[in-house]
Amino acid sequence: MKYPPVFPLAVASADVTSLLGASPTRLYPFGEAPQGVKKPYAVWQIIGGIPENYIDRAPDADNYSVQVDVYADRSADAQNVALALRDAYEPHAHITSWNGDGRDPDTNNYRISFDLDFIVVR
Repeated sequence: MKYPPVFPLAVASADVTSLLGASPTRLYPFGEAPQGVKKPYAVWQIIGGIPENYIDRAPDADNYSVQVDVYADRSADAQNVALALRDAYEPHAHITSWNGDGRDPDTNNYRISFDLDFIVVR
């Protein structure tokens, strides 16, 4: 299975790497951010998808829905990262939902979440 290019598109953006670092870039698959990671950082996960189904042949592409969550110590930092990621992804995917922002009740970190859809050719 070929995954959507969430990480490669982010690291190709100078704006993203200026905010999330270049080596390493603090963009992690969901559940893999290290404990105590420097903020701001972002996580992503596939939340849905479906193959491009045809009657006369096998699918040649898959549609993926991806959720991205940005965490930061300050709301402005979370907003800047979310905007940089938006700009990195929009030439290649469609943002389908802004899921809101707020503060995580357990960590008190600022959080911004959005969903995007990719079409990935097999």
